[in-house]
Order: sequence, then structure tokens, then C-alpha cells
Amino acid sequence: MTTWSNINMMNSASPLMEQLLFFYDNTMFFLTIITMFIMYFMYNMMMNKFINVNLIENQNIEMIWTIIPGFFLINIALPSLKLIYMIDEINFPSITLKIIGHQWYWSYEYSDFNQINFDSYMIKNNELNSFRLLDNDNKIIMPMNTQVRLITTSYDVIHSWTIQSLGVKADALPGRLNQMSFLINRPGMFFGQCSEICGMNHSFMPISLESINIKYFIKWIKTF
Repeated sequence: MTTWSNINMMNSASPLMEQLLFFYDNTMFFLTIITMFIMYFMYNMMMNKFINVNLIENQNIEMIWTIIPGFFLINIALPSLKLIYMIDEINFPSITLKIIGHQWYWSYEYSDFNQINFDSYMIKNNELNSFRLLDNDNKIIMPMNTQVRLITTSYDVIHSWTIQSLGVKADALPGRLNQMSFLINRPGMFFGQCSEICGMNHSFMPISLESINIKYFIKWIKTF
């Protein structure tokens, strides 16, 4: 999770988020080059006292300033298209988690198991061993290194189920099902929040997910 001293993105906890971070770094690299290039020429133009007032056109310059931006756009567009298809890929999920948004809490159903469903509310008291405004009374438990499918919907208004470190963001729409897929590649606690302005208590419906070993996950399932 992020802290006050962090100025970068959170460490990835899924292959999808890892690819998103690579794409971000790739895009920022090209944007930095473009910004420095433009600033250099603007400075040069302002400081240059020699101006050719009779210059009407130059085919070579026009070709250069058309080809170079095209090269940058191709190097940004191709990885982004690849990521769009990766995000939509379901990849034969082993577990399905149904998420229902309410005003202002989340409900979860483990569709592959009988009668495993619960509501998740934000913990209101400020305990020393909890994360303020991020912890829930009932956390989502998921096994690591397992393909998980999310199915989101809403009971009332539009919500958005988001966990940044997993690279997951799916809108929960009333009367409609959306689905996404992710795989957690390390154990830990991961937090998120509703990313859609769903009402006055929008900021008080956080998401808590704990990733554990598959053996402990099976033991947890047997407790229901």
C-alpha cells in the first residue's frame, strides 16, 4: 500500500499490473524525450537572432516532423493495444468471485462454493492494529497463483471495484454484469476503494483483500 513518502506507483502484485507499470514507464520515457526536445527548440528559437523571413517551405523538415512523431505514436500505441486485450482475457479461471455494490458497502459471493457470502463494512473505530478508512470487518480471502474471475454488479447506483496493486478496476452497474480476471503472484494484504462517486458515503466503502497459500484457503473455505 502507499504511504506519505511514496511518489511513485505501488508495487505490482499481479502480472497484469506489472505490464501496466512497464507501459507507464515506456510512455513516460517517450514523453520525457519529446518534452526535452520541444523545450530545447523553443529556447533555441527565442535566443536565435538569425531569422530567414523568405523561407516558405522545406520538404525535408516537414518530412522529419511527420515521421518522428509517428515513430513515437507507434511505440506507444502497440503496447497499449496489447494491454487492452490482456485485460479482457479471462484465461480459464479457477475461482469466481461475485461482487455486489450497495450504498455504502460491498457484498461478496464465492460462486463455486455453497452458501459462502458475506457483507463487508468499513471498520469505524480507530484501532492500533488496523488501517484507518481502509480496513473491513470481513476481508476477501483469495489464494495466490490462482486465476480468479470477478463478476461485478450493483444493487442501487453505479460503483467501481478497484484494487490498484492488482491492476483491477471494474464498474458495478445496476442490472448488468461486468467481469474481469486477475492472478495474485505473492501473499499479502491489498487495499482498494470505490472509484465511482456513488453518494455522500462514497469514500467509506473500502476494499480489503488478503492473498494466502492455497492450502490455507481450503482450510478457510471449510470453516463455512
